[in-house]
Amino acid sequence: MLIDNVTIKVKAGNGGDGKAAFNSNMMSLGPVGGNGGNGGDVYCEGVSDLSALAQFRNKKEVKTENGGNGRGQSVDGTDGKDLILKIPVGTVITNVETGLAREIVKIGERILIAHGGRGGIGNFKFRSATNTSPKQFTKGKAGDVFAISFELKLIADVGLVGLPNAGKSSLLNELTNAKSKVANYPFTTLEPSLGVYYELILADIPGLIEGASAGKGLGIKFLKHIERTKIIFHLISAESDNPSADYTVIRKELGYYSQALAGKSEHIFLTKSDLVSEEDLKNKLDALKKINKNAVAISIHDEASMVGVKEILNKIKSERL
Repeated sequence: MLIDNVTIKVKAGNGGDGKAAFNSNMMSLGPVGGNGGNGGDVYCEGVSDLSALAQFRNKKEVKTENGGNGRGQSVDGTDGKDLILKIPVGTVITNVETGLAREIVKIGERILIAHGGRGGIGNFKFRSATNTSPKQFTKGKAGDVFAISFELKLIADVGLVGLPNAGKSSLLNELTNAKSKVANYPFTTLEPSLGVYYELILADIPGLIEGASAGKGLGIKFLKHIERTKIIFHLISAESDNPSADYTVIRKELGYYSQALAGKSEHIFLTKSDLVSEEDLKNKLDALKKINKNAVAISIHDEASMVGVKEILNKIKSERL
């Protein structure tokens, strides 16, 4: 099951203590205490894996290494290793205590979320012409410690929507290198999938059902993700007894949830056109064209129709530049 909202405690490393030490070698007397190492920082980095937040399902605290303590002979303590948390693109990172929120919007983007403590100063740094044998040193500072929440709000250029078994996963697989699960069943899958068509991000949103906007099934969970897509591809199976009614069901759910969502640019595709007779296909497509004159019939097994879909995507891509 997709984990898209989780809260954890993060702890950056503490700085190591500085050292007060003196050289014991003859003719080389003086302070030689090293500085403490800095504590490790905590970063978040964007990845395309939508399931990345699952790592925190049973792991409620993460922490980095502390800095090492300074030593004699002017040897500084080692810095603690940084920790990089891989989270899905589109995740909002919120400091629960301060309310500060930031978002990962690109794959590979890295954000520093918790600072490690600075290392303490050894007595070597306190030496001066008037203080040739300083005994002063400082302890390391504590690293940041606080709770943060991760909330995945899917970002995609195109969101594929429709009732279960409308052919969304098959189309995504055909257009991209995604490997969404495909099967002929009349119920929804549980997780969205992402694919990339050149620079465009396509999202296969699990099939919505009637009542989704009221929380039926996993409706609210996925309507929230559709909300951030820029353009909607509305898929309707040609095998449906009434494609127009199927279209109306989804449009109502989008409108009930958000008028802004319902107002997004939309393309309608009557899928699986190869599985019905030409007469049946024509009648169903004509009915859809009365709703939206730009409705087209497609099949992943029909190269010409796939070229048409790609032309639409290429136009979207060119308009985005």
